[in-house]
Amino acid sequence: MAKVTELTAALAAPIVEAAGCSLWDVEYVKEAGEWFLRIYIDKADGVSINDCEAVSRPLSDALDEADPIEGSYTLEVSSAGADRALKKPEHFARFVGSEVDVKLYRARDGRKELTGVLRGYDGGDVTVELPGGTETLEKKDVAQVRLHVSF
Repeated sequence: MAKVTELTAALAAPIVEAAGCSLWDVEYVKEAGEWFLRIYIDKADGVSINDCEAVSRPLSDALDEADPIEGSYTLEVSSAGADRALKKPEHFARFVGSEVDVKLYRARDGRKELTGVLRGYDGGDVTVELPGGTETLEKKDVAQVRLHVSF
């Protein structure tokens, strides 16, 4: 049986595209004892509340009809955000040359978080240009990669 996120992504993709957006990610997580189904969407000129609503209503109906999830959950549709997590190869490819924040599982030179310019991605290994030079961080060491936001 396919995972909830895969089934939801298959249902959501045409609805998201019909709303003029692209599907960034789907999460199905339990927080504080409740399940949340989160759909993250993206759009070149930014995602508005109207875009989220244009996806949420028909997707809710499609999920009710297909009924791929046992039990209750809360459906949330939102922008992927300025500090979006990069998870898929296509995410990394799109943002090569952008500044990213990398969280590591274990401290490296006393630091668990690094900020640098994304230079490459290969099978989970992330290459980042840091102040001291370019480093390739192995997949097993990388907990998360997000776009860096400067204020």
